[in-house]
This record gives sequence, structure tokens and C-alpha cells, in this order.
Amino acid sequence: MKKQSNLSRLLKIAGNHKYLTYASWALSAVSALLALMPFYYIWKVIQEVLEAAPDFGRAQYLTRNGWMAVLFAVIAVLVYIAGLMCSHKGAFRVATNLRLAAMEHIVRLPLGFAESFGSGRLRKIVNESSAATETYLAHQLPDRANAIATPCGLLALLLVFDWRLGLLSLVPVVLGFLIMMTMTGQRMQEKMKEYQNALDDMSNEAVEYVRGIPVVKTFGQTIFSFKKFKDSIDRYQVWVMAYTKELRAPMMFYTAAINGVFAMLIAGGLLFTGDAVTMDFLLNLLFYIIITPIISVTLTRIMFQSENAMIVADALQRIDSVLNLEPLEETAHPKHPGNSSVELQKICFSYDGEKDVLKDISLTIPEGQTAAFVGPSGGGKTTLANLISRFLDPQSGTVKIGGVDVRDISKEELMNTVSFVFQNSRLIKASILENVRMGNPDATRREILAALHSAQCDDILEKLPQGADTVIGTKGVYLSGGEQQRIAIARVMLKNAPIIILDEATAFADPDNESRVQAAFSRLSKGKTVIMIAHRLSTVAGVDKIYVVKDGRIAESGTSRELLKQDGIFSRMWQDYQTSVQWKVAKEVQ
Repeated sequence: MKKQSNLSRLLKIAGNHKYLTYASWALSAVSALLALMPFYYIWKVIQEVLEAAPDFGRAQYLTRNGWMAVLFAVIAVLVYIAGLMCSHKGAFRVATNLRLAAMEHIVRLPLGFAESFGSGRLRKIVNESSAATETYLAHQLPDRANAIATPCGLLALLLVFDWRLGLLSLVPVVLGFLIMMTMTGQRMQEKMKEYQNALDDMSNEAVEYVRGIPVVKTFGQTIFSFKKFKDSIDRYQVWVMAYTKELRAPMMFYTAAINGVFAMLIAGGLLFTGDAVTMDFLLNLLFYIIITPIISVTLTRIMFQSENAMIVADALQRIDSVLNLEPLEETAHPKHPGNSSVELQKICFSYDGEKDVLKDISLTIPEGQTAAFVGPSGGGKTTLANLISRFLDPQSGTVKIGGVDVRDISKEELMNTVSFVFQNSRLIKASILENVRMGNPDATRREILAALHSAQCDDILEKLPQGADTVIGTKGVYLSGGEQQRIAIARVMLKNAPIIILDEATAFADPDNESRVQAAFSRLSKGKTVIMIAHRLSTVAGVDKIYVVKDGRIAESGTSRELLKQDGIFSRMWQDYQTSVQWKVAKEVQ
């Protein structure tokens, strides 16, 4: 099967707007031909001046020819603008459809995909790759039609007046094309891909660095945290410098060739005329000197169009890298969980398909009980929680909720069954009321206010100018980390899911906010199956069962009392924790 070209694909995405794209090409080509007419009338002006000299009073058509040149120039501009209006309509439709397709597909992908893909990289693909197609369709393709029509018209003009000078004017064009070919092609396309990869890396690292600034400043890790970001900048610098030096020589020769038309024409004039310079030859030479700068402009346009065609090809490949990702399988015959119990059977999982992050994990959390995952960082605690909520699917093993495999539960019912409170819960730029309403779009105002009250948010509403109707992020209205957590808890309360997963939900809360968050958790957890991921061991002391996760395995399990009696990982972690909470800042005695 013949592979569809990038242009054909873009026109298919444009739908009926593709006819506007076709119209833009035609209008741009007509504009190019009309733009040559002023040069003809300028030639007429020069001809009349030379013929009338020295009695310029005999020149009767100077004004008429001058205004004709202006008229055609204005018409050419208006036709070109009309072409751009058509091309932009089609281009905006393509960019919109690409973004919609990408976002609709992303919504169907597992939620864990964004974390592994990189939020900065994902943002760049959705926004900038689709924008690249807009630039290509709105500007580059009409300019290509313009650039094709211009040489055709020029060729006719160049050969009509003096075929020798016309052919001589085309020598730099041939040289320019030959040099341009060394700077384009498959190798250049690979270089363009490397360039976009380098930009992706920088964008991704920049986003992650900016997000981590609060932690960086808190722990004074400025140099260390900046290293990955700086390394991505250094890699980009090395690549750009090497690439620029590689293209330096061909670009110099290309610029010299397309701007060397004057030298060719002067040399040709001397060669063709010898000592006998006729008035007709001088007139033709002046015309060629005036019109040949269009050649260099046209060639430069063609060169940049080749580059932009490669940018679009790379942009579509990057969009395809998202669109080709397989969403989680949806069962044709969904089942309903019998209760809110959670069971994991022989779970194995890896992010890269090579090294297992989780290894043969089996555990059961009965309905209505609270379990905690603790252990060293990187042990697999959050990954376990992601599998339970089906943000990811395991490579082997089964995750069950209420005795039903999560793969056999419909996506909507699973999302209504499991709620997640992250350590850095995010709020959108909307009112507090609308942020909480996301948990249950059908909730009434009274139900939302009740959830805010249960989540210990009364003090937040009292200090805001419009209470629950205050828009977050406008006019200096911002909430602390702990306050955002309480709003997020209100959202989860309104959702009223039977299974709650708390992932380090008090990590960024100050002592006052932490006590309020803990009180909100107490109300939230009543009658629910709760799974906690915690580093503060004091928050898990009273849970029904603790699972110590280390190196992808369940190393220990039991109540806090049972685990403290053992000389194991949890007891050592508890001793370290107790030591840390007793630390005090010593005051220097003078």
C-alpha cells in the first residue's frame, strides 16, 4: 500500500476546508504573476526616458506607465492577502483537528502515561507540533505556489527581451539549486529530528525544574537540581554549534551564488557588446538588473519551504508518537464489583519492559479497612497505587476490586469507584465551587458547600473575597499547598467513591494545615476502603495493616505493633523517624 504523503494527510484532516487551501495556492500563484507586471511597466518608463533624452518633454506616457505599475502592485498584494485568508482558514482547521485528535486520544490513554512520557514533552507535541502544521499550510504552501509561478513568469520575461542575458541570469539559479541540494534531503531530515529531540529534552527538563523549585529552595539543592536541565542545554549547544559549522561553507557559497547575478550580467554585457553599446542593449541590461533580485528572493523562499516541509514531517511523526500509543483495553462485557475490597495476585510490572519495578506481589485489603504502603523511596509504592486505580496495567498478574478484575470494569465505573488524593493535588483556574464540582458535576451548591465544610475548608472560604465563588489564580488569589489539599479532599468527598488512595497527601502541609487535613481525612475515610502511601510513619500507626514495600516486593506486613516487635525494616524506619522528630535547632551560645 502506498504511503500517504504528509500533505495529503493534512488536507484530509482539513475536511471541506481543503478547498480553501487549494484556492490559496491559485490566488498566490496569480499574485506572483501580477507582481511581475510592475517590472514591465518600469521597463516601459526607462525605455521612454532613454528614447526621449535629452528632450524629456517628448515622454508622454511616463505617468500612465507609472500608475499602471502601482495598480498591478496593489492588485498583486490584494490577491495575495485573499490567498492568505483562505490558507489561514484551512490551516487553523487542521491545527484544531490535530489538537482535538491528540487530546481525545490522550484522555483514553492510561493516566500513568503522562508521567512516563514527560509533561513538558507532551505539551510541546500537542501545542508546537500542531502549530508547525499551521505555519506550513497558512504561509509556506501559498509561498511555494508563489515561488513556482514566479520563475515561470520570470523565464518568459527574461527570454523575451534578450535571450543571452536571460540565460546568463539563470546560471546563478542552477548553482543555487545545486548547493541547496547539499543542505537538504534525507540527511537534513535526520538532523531536523535531532534538533527537535534536543528542544524536547530542554522543554521537558525546564518544566520539571520549574515545578520542583519549591522543593529545591527548601532543601538548598540548587546546583544538583539544575544539573539535568543544564545538561540538556549543553547537549543542545553542542549539537547546534556542530550543525552550524557544518552548514557554514555551503550557505556561504549559496548566498554568493544567488546574489552574484549582477556580476554575471556585467560580465556578460562586456562580453556581448565589446565597445559597441547600443541603446536597446543598455535598456535590456537595466531591466535585468532591476528584476533579477527576485531570483534570490524566490530561491531563498524555496530553501525555507524545504526546511519547513521537514519540520512538518517531524511534527507529524511526533504527533503520531502519541496517537500510536495503545489505550487500555475496554471490555465489551463490563462487570460490576461486588464490594470495595482490593486484591492483588502475583503482580509484576516494569516501565521499560526490562527491569521489574514490582515483582510477584500479592495482597488483600478487605472492604472498609485501611492499609498503608511504606518503605524506602523508589520501592514501588506509588506504582502499586497506580495499578489499583488502573492508571497502568501490569505485565502479569491480576488486580481485583470487589472480586472483579479491573480490566473487566468499565472506565467510568472504575473512576467512580476509586478516588485519588495526590501529594501535589492540582486545582484549575476556576472558582473553588467549580473545582470541587469536578468530583460530581451533578452536585448542587448546598452539597458542594457541605463537602467544603466536611473537608475543614471554612477558614479558607472566610478569608476569600467571594467565598466559594472566588476564582483561584486571579487578582492575587492563591492557596497554600495544605489549603489546596483540603479543596482536593472536598472534591473527593463530593465524589463519595468507596475506595480512597492517599499518596503522601500531607507532604507539603504546614503543621496547622496538616492537623486540618488529618481531620478531613478522618471524615473522608469513614466507611471507606483506604490505601495510604506515607513517609511520616506517625500517620500510619493506627491503620489495619501496613505493607513494607522494598525493591518491588512486600518485605513485611502486619499492624504497627506486630512490625515493631520484629527486628525488621519497619522497626528501623520507626526508630529513625522518632530520632528525626526529636531533632532541634541548637542556638549558639555567645
